[in-house]
Amino acid sequence: MIEESAAFLPIWMLLSAAFGFMIGEAYGDQARHRKCLEQANADLRNQLQNAQPCTPTLQCELDQQRHVINDIHKRVVAVTKTLEKRAS
Repeated sequence: MIEESAAFLPIWMLLSAAFGFMIGEAYGDQARHRKCLEQANADLRNQLQNAQPCTPTLQCELDQQRHVINDIHKRVVAVTKTLEKRAS
């Protein structure tokens, strides 16, 4: 019986080592893949943050036009009041 178990033990050791290697390889590949995806996600997030200030939205353009029109209105009103005072 000792001779049979002595021959049987290396086979189980080999099988358990192969199984452990396969599990480790699968887990390592999954961790590598996750790390690569996290890096790609961070790169895309940085690109999105950098692109947002450069692309004016319709609301930003309307606000800018409103400010310009308001400034023009203030100057026109000031000139009109001055001309009315001179005419009087």
